[in-house]
Amino acid sequence: MPTLPWIAVESPDPDAEVLVMASRLEVRSLRHVPGFFLASLALLRQARTSPGAHGFTLKADLTKRTFWTLSAWYDRGALQAYSSAEPHLSTMRRKRAVMRDSTFVFWTVRGADLPIGWPDAQERLAAKAREPAARS
Repeated sequence: MPTLPWIAVESPDPDAEVLVMASRLEVRSLRHVPGFFLASLALLRQARTSPGAHGFTLKADLTKRTFWTLSAWYDRGALQAYSSAEPHLSTMRRKRAVMRDSTFVFWTVRGADLPIGWPDAQERLAAKAREPAARS
């Protein structure tokens, strides 16, 4: 299961409130895994240069067709600017057809608490997925 280490982009003030987003993305078929993985790497390159990005990581279980992202942002506006910019915008439009399931969760932490660990993120995603109508 490939996991990229946390990539710090811009260090926040230790006392600043930071937005964290975690996602769980599952593709419909094993044949979609290579393309989705390559697209994910391109979006990580975009995040490296996105204003307001504090850091990110990616985890993938290729045999289970599942990808997880974990990122920290200055605020929701910075995250929305990233997601509405290219290549993220057109990539997500193209990949929507191969998606089986996705879950997103957001919370805030202090800048000093970065990087966020996978156990916390995956626990929050699992709790969100158990909520009625939580799946997108």
